[in-house]
Amino acid sequence: MSAIFGLDFGTTNSALSVNINGVVNMIDIDEFNTVGKTLRSVIYFDEEKKDFFVGQEAINHYIENDSFGRYMQSIKSFLPDQSFEHTTIDRRTYKLDDLIAIILRKIKERYSGETVDSVILGRPVVFSKDKKNDKIAEKRLKSAAIKAGFKNIYFQYEPIAAALAFENSLPPSEEKIVLVGDFGGGTSDFTIIKAKGGIQKKEYNHKEDVLSLAGVDIGGDTFDSKIMWEKVAKHFGRYVKVKGAMSDYWFDMPPLMMAKLRKWHLIPFLRSYQNMKSISEAKQRSNNPQLVENLKALVDGNYGFMLYQSIEKAKIELSSLEKTSIYFREYNLKIKEDITRIEFQKIIKNETERINLCVNNALAQAELTASEIDVVFLTGGSSFIPCIKEIFEEKFGNGKINQTNPFTSVAYGLGLTGGLHI
Repeated sequence: MSAIFGLDFGTTNSALSVNINGVVNMIDIDEFNTVGKTLRSVIYFDEEKKDFFVGQEAINHYIENDSFGRYMQSIKSFLPDQSFEHTTIDRRTYKLDDLIAIILRKIKERYSGETVDSVILGRPVVFSKDKKNDKIAEKRLKSAAIKAGFKNIYFQYEPIAAALAFENSLPPSEEKIVLVGDFGGGTSDFTIIKAKGGIQKKEYNHKEDVLSLAGVDIGGDTFDSKIMWEKVAKHFGRYVKVKGAMSDYWFDMPPLMMAKLRKWHLIPFLRSYQNMKSISEAKQRSNNPQLVENLKALVDGNYGFMLYQSIEKAKIELSSLEKTSIYFREYNLKIKEDITRIEFQKIIKNETERINLCVNNALAQAELTASEIDVVFLTGGSSFIPCIKEIFEEKFGNGKINQTNPFTSVAYGLGLTGGLHI
């Protein structure tokens, strides 16, 4: 038996396929996920049991234990970040590739067939605009795969993998010029490729058919962060003024402290003794002590994950509703913040413009006009956001949009890529 995995390690979700003698199948990698074959790319360390949990099981334990312990999300986003050298959990030091290896090992172990030691790993077109950091990100991901038990490791761009998944659906000898938009949790990637139906030969190299590649560091987490900052952060002291300890001047809450609210995975860093002391002192000298107390409760109770879940839920609802509310109730924190689709679109206006520019750059690189694109294949949850989908509908026409298997097409395409290596 010749077998190789296609592993899409995502910022938010991960998925796995296996290519056995040229036949690709998707693997169910989370027994606790009842709505699909994907696994949430999260880790929870249970301090009482001294054990790590991954995926939906991690979320379940985290909630059952009233948010105590270490919960880690969006770990992929740290790959190009050289400042993340290590973290300490229960007096043991873990490097970033150690943490990612925990997730990859869990995924690897979910396959019940014979041992598979080879893997095609997906990677975004751009981990980082800095080329040095981009190389570091790929090196870290490869190191994590080795620590997870893989021996033969290859990489494929995620949008190319999605394009191959679409290509696989074409009738033999049919050709299409396809623009793929792959929207992940941390990045959005675009590629234009000549798709050719019926080509499954090992010696066939798709590189000659890739007309352009482009990417931008905007994803689903970016949109959650924008909602947090513009609609929710005010409940946690964003606009609070603090009187100087030795003067009558009023200052904003410490900017570096407030900036941590922009990303869920940075909020736990506020739990240090010095930060908690600063929050308590700010409360005593603030013009709105209750809002600073909200911040203290959010940090002390480690409720950042659940707050961002509420934000994400509202974001998803705005894809089908004109108006919804962000509800969050934990301990003595009670927040209800209304948000409309129009507001959301204004909040992410700069990001949608950057995405539009990136698509235009992909067309320019390929030396093609929008009318010369036959199919627009969109993957990932953010592709359903109306103002993002409108970019493609207005540029290419609604009839060209295809959103088949938006959450597993990359992993399936990675499995197809595996056919070149077995």
